[in-house]
Amino acid sequence: MKHIYLNLKRFDIPREMGGVNSIAPVKEWGAYIVENTKKALAEYGEDEVEFVMYLPEAHLLSAAGAMDGSRNLAIGSQGIHREDVKAGGNFGAFTANRTGKAVKALGCSSVLIGHCEERRDKLGIMAEAGAGDTDAVNRILNQEVRAAVEAGLTVLYCIGESEEEQERWQEVLGKQLEIGLKDVDTSKVAIAYEPIWSIGPGKTPAGKDYIQMIARFVKERTGGLPVAYGGGLKVDNAAMLASIPEIDGGLIALTRFQGDIGFYPEEYLEIIRTYMGK
Repeated sequence: MKHIYLNLKRFDIPREMGGVNSIAPVKEWGAYIVENTKKALAEYGEDEVEFVMYLPEAHLLSAAGAMDGSRNLAIGSQGIHREDVKAGGNFGAFTANRTGKAVKALGCSSVLIGHCEERRDKLGIMAEAGAGDTDAVNRILNQEVRAAVEAGLTVLYCIGESEEEQERWQEVLGKQLEIGLKDVDTSKVAIAYEPIWSIGPGKTPAGKDYIQMIARFVKERTGGLPVAYGGGLKVDNAAMLASIPEIDGGLIALTRFQGDIGFYPEEYLEIIRTYMGK
């Protein structure tokens, strides 16, 4: 079974405000994306491929409300807090934090945890305090993963190495897996591999052999969990990624990188058709 994820980041901000959104008014944005993709996605079998869309929190309700008629599409949150409400205990003292049960109540069934942008943010906060312990970041993410599973959510857990870490990638990725998934019911988890050193303008994309090597490593360390390519599934690399047996899917973000840069539903569907070979 394949797993295709969509991380919509902050693509909802209009162009006139410095963002990339030109497809729909902000209030309709989440619903627009679901409504303009769900029919095409439903043409794939439920045992053939799973689709998950991770949206900014403001759009979860409208996206979930547009799900009628979809069969293999799920809505997810782009992160959760490491603690949650408990019956007879803390019933909501989480100002500014979204908990697992909160996003579950909004209609989510999955959550994205450990994305390189989240890891960078946590490291930045720690740096302000004079600390730089990456193992501490992994421990915090482990709390988030466990909170997500306890709330009834599945998890796409992201791992990846920076340019400075690439020579010791086995140590870095090994700790991200070992610490991040400690005491976790991994039947609820899939892994997204982000080669951070190869992502962004002017960077050389990771090659097939390198991606396959990492995917094999992850499967060996996790007992065969699904591995998605998190470095950006695109039309240009879809066929190559589909040819790697150890890769079970990919993570899509932007669909257009030149001209009117942004996310476009029809181009998202084209990426999927290319990857699936139909």
